[in-house]
Amino acid sequence: MNLSVTHARAQLGVSAPLVTVETHLANGLPAFHIVGLPETAVRESRDRVRSALINSHFEFPQRRITVNLAPADLPKEGGRYDLAIAIGILAASGQVPCEPLEQYEFIGELALTGTLREVSGALPAAIASTLAHRKLVVPQACGADAALAGGEVGSAASLLQVCAELHGRVPLPRAIPKPQETNVHCADLVDVRGQLKARRALEVAAAGGHNLLFYGPPGTGKTMLASRLPGILPPLTAAELIEVSAVYSSAGLSHQNRRPFRAPHHSASPVALVGGGSTPKPGEVSLAHRGVLFLDEMPEFPRQALEILREPLENGEVRISRAQAQVTFPASFQLVGAMNPCPCGYLGENRCRCSPDQIGRYRNKLSGPLLDRIDMQVEVSAMNAAQLQDAPTGEPSTVVRTRVCTARERQIRRQGRVNTLLQGVELEKHCALGNNEKHLMRQSIEKLGLSARSYHRILRVARTLADLAGAERTGTAHISEALAYRNLDRRRAITAST
Repeated sequence: MNLSVTHARAQLGVSAPLVTVETHLANGLPAFHIVGLPETAVRESRDRVRSALINSHFEFPQRRITVNLAPADLPKEGGRYDLAIAIGILAASGQVPCEPLEQYEFIGELALTGTLREVSGALPAAIASTLAHRKLVVPQACGADAALAGGEVGSAASLLQVCAELHGRVPLPRAIPKPQETNVHCADLVDVRGQLKARRALEVAAAGGHNLLFYGPPGTGKTMLASRLPGILPPLTAAELIEVSAVYSSAGLSHQNRRPFRAPHHSASPVALVGGGSTPKPGEVSLAHRGVLFLDEMPEFPRQALEILREPLENGEVRISRAQAQVTFPASFQLVGAMNPCPCGYLGENRCRCSPDQIGRYRNKLSGPLLDRIDMQVEVSAMNAAQLQDAPTGEPSTVVRTRVCTARERQIRRQGRVNTLLQGVELEKHCALGNNEKHLMRQSIEKLGLSARSYHRILRVARTLADLAGAERTGTAHISEALAYRNLDRRRAITAST
């Protein structure tokens, strides 16, 4: 037979479109052409495939070989098509049977020796092939990631192993996911002394998935508190683990079965934060999906980089448009920021030399629309030596995590999602207020000049406080505490009035 058809998967964000690899052997002078919008690495597969076939003791056909990667308008990149092309040539030349190929999909880069090398995006490809009811063959190094999809995934170390499977001689070993870590080491809250309000805010943020901003002088424990957040968050569910692993797989990174905690440097560009490039790759907000994005020294980030976070915080995804394709990455993350009250950090002390203009420019790095999207803005005050020495040891993370998990379970049973994701009718239903609560909210909104978005975010935080307390309804105490976490709003209101 002079024609064969094999199947592979492209990589487009966290999706994996089907690519049909058509191989035709024709008479004429020996030649090897690959068509179908291949980029340089794909065109170079001609040499890798030729050497891999010869070194695996197969015959390389001395004919005119044409390989078409369909659809022709989908850009193809990387070495992920090597295995499918090699199998297509072997099938077209009669060295492996063509009949089983309809039941398989192949991704993998070939070494010149015929061994298979790891490629990115194995998990999205495995998810797509499972939905198509085909068996996916991946390099051995990708097997654990691809196996998370739950479909039939074969793990191969070399081209010879794949051919043995197609001939029905030696079946490929089935890929097995890595066992999930049960004891993940995280920094413990027991290390934090004092700062009871900040600890409480951290627990509330973890329970409801709320965005949080710590501000205060240097050395008060803002970064220390934020780094303890992963230790009190619930573990990833099975569905969330697949979502997170798919993002990391598309970025060519490994994931460690825990909620992500990403802390980019303040020199990070907008593209580094939200993703992009000529071939779009996920940025920090997507790598923090279902986890935490921590921005230390938040006003030191470029203004453009901070403002670009507004849409992901609202929509939970990032859409990147390029001339060749449009890609959507998930970005449902919890934002935690830290900042000083002024450029030098010692506002209100004798050693502070910052002018009002410098302080204004520093604080204006965080725009009103961005602050609106941060549910809780909490001051972390400085502690003197006596307070540090006499402060009692706080609760360990395991105790706090138990309360957080209980509150989240209550939210999932009631509404199927955490409080920070409540919208529209759901928000009105599950955060319904009585007359006293409505009066308190009305007075607060008028006094602080809060937006409708801030109003709804206060409601969500109050609902979380009620869940932590085991209350069925949101009361005035919960609303009062939620309002107490809008410190920057109160300061802006005081400044405006004076």
